[in-house]
Amino acid sequence: QLRAARLCLKKAHATEKQVSLVLAGDLQAQCTASSYALRELHLPFAGLFGACSTMAEALGLGAALCSAGMADGLLAMSSSHFCAAERQFRTPLSYGAVRTPTAQWTATAAGCCLLQPPGVGIRAVTFGRVQDYQIKDINNMGAAMAPAAAATLLHYLRDTHSEPQDFDTIYTGDLGHVGSQLFRELLAAEGLLLKNHVDCGCILYDAEAQSVKSGGSGAGCCAAVLCAHILPRLERGTQKRLLFLATGALMSQTTFLQKESIPAVAHLVELTAPEKES
Repeated sequence: QLRAARLCLKKAHATEKQVSLVLAGDLQAQCTASSYALRELHLPFAGLFGACSTMAEALGLGAALCSAGMADGLLAMSSSHFCAAERQFRTPLSYGAVRTPTAQWTATAAGCCLLQPPGVGIRAVTFGRVQDYQIKDINNMGAAMAPAAAATLLHYLRDTHSEPQDFDTIYTGDLGHVGSQLFRELLAAEGLLLKNHVDCGCILYDAEAQSVKSGGSGAGCCAAVLCAHILPRLERGTQKRLLFLATGALMSQTTFLQKESIPAVAHLVELTAPEKES
């Protein structure tokens, strides 16, 4: 996160003095990665936890604070780490356990955005409601999170009177191949056929060349894809309007050991290309 934040400021030709607040989170217990990064930056910090949906949560809250005049020059960022996540929520690597086809590969990655005009616009935000479809398989996060993604997208479309075809692409966070298929099936049952859907967990890795099973995951997965793949397309103008829909599984290190079901949430941010100067 520290490297991502400094790279973000460098690209924006900005300094730490121009940042009024940092919204950040990660998957390590008590947002440890975020806290340790911020002790080096010496900036006002509010920790967030939305699991893998944290990047969209930070963007949404940050946009609201900036538009209300309560912040100027706000950093939104999140990260995840493969070994740390596996040790907390799944079988430790030293066990050498075989991964199931539904399992995803937690990305060691981070992404950071500076919310400050001009640039890519945040046009709308829909914060999700917690959904629980009684999924208990810790190696099937896609199935646990897909209902939350579908519910948030439906709420957004209903509130804004929009249609899926109004957007160049609808990006989901890290449903993976299994979760993405379920996501599209849930929407098809509601009469929506998505032809412009792309999942960050499906494109972060090359599933044919790399043994990542159902794809990538982690709070850094969609953050890295957003910063390295999605935002540059908007800046170049190859895409004009899109949805960034990050999903998060909200279990803890304790609840999954107690065989609890896995609740999930999804937050949506509508992004638009920078306006051209006349």
